[in-house]
Amino acid sequence: MAVPGRRNGLIDEDDDDEIALFEEDGVFPQPDSDVPPHLRQLAAAAEQGDAPALRQALDNLPGSIDEPLEDGDTALHLACLYGHLPCVQILLERGASLESKDEDGAIPLHDACAGGYTEIVQLLFNKANDVDFVKRMLESVDVEGDTPLHHAARGEHVNVIMLLLANGASPTKTNSCGQIPSELADPETDARGILANAAGISVA
Repeated sequence: MAVPGRRNGLIDEDDDDEIALFEEDGVFPQPDSDVPPHLRQLAAAAEQGDAPALRQALDNLPGSIDEPLEDGDTALHLACLYGHLPCVQILLERGASLESKDEDGAIPLHDACAGGYTEIVQLLFNKANDVDFVKRMLESVDVEGDTPLHHAARGEHVNVIMLLLANGASPTKTNSCGQIPSELADPETDARGILANAAGISVA
């Protein structure tokens, strides 16, 4: 994922403070120098949620819409990560892949789930429009063995968790640390209770 310090769905405190400052000012960090010059307009539009600029960047794009921008993220990864629904819609209309993986092995659904963006998650499912395709997305794991449900669980995003479970996500799938999704949510939270119940685990 493109957010500095993010690992296994977590953000270092210093990075979190920096991102919060950008959000308060209504702007996001500009793409760094690792982004190829011909893709910087696309990356900036996807991060900032600038739909008109995104359309223009796509109209002028010399390469593939799925070309990595930074950290292996495609434009769809970035739009999902930052929660920009209109940009996600545009990218899907233009044929962006739902299964492109970033350098951490995550697909765009991982990013949308990590952020708790229920509408974007539903949009990705709608675009897949196939039970087997949706199942493949739900079973996709990143380099740490986390499924999209693990990411949603870590963020305790109840609405996303319920949507994923309703579409067949496994509440008993373990990641590389041997953890099932319910173990990533804090005790005594609604997220923990829903996931534990789905996994058939009794919670005191």
